[in-house]
Amino acid sequence: MAARDIIIRPIVTEKSMQAQEKDNKVTFEVAKGANKTAVKLAVEEIFNVKVEKVNVMNTAEKQRRVGRYTGTVQGYRKAIVKLAEGYKIDLYNKD
Repeated sequence: MAARDIIIRPIVTEKSMQAQEKDNKVTFEVAKGANKTAVKLAVEEIFNVKVEKVNVMNTAEKQRRVGRYTGTVQGYRKAIVKLAEGYKIDLYNKD
């Protein structure tokens, strides 16, 4: 699997932004079959950074309701990547 197939998108929430500022951790949505080693290699290849640690978890499907209609939000797999000292990923810069 190619690096761009493993890393789907960054997850930008208030909690993930606080983790990025405080502990130099970045959160990504990753492919369903991706393991820690594949995520580490993909992030290092795409962003040219050194990865110190990777935590991977599955998020469950959730029931959502709008008026009388109910449905589910699809579950996904996410990875929290801790970068080595001195490295940084800027999610807002398009360069």
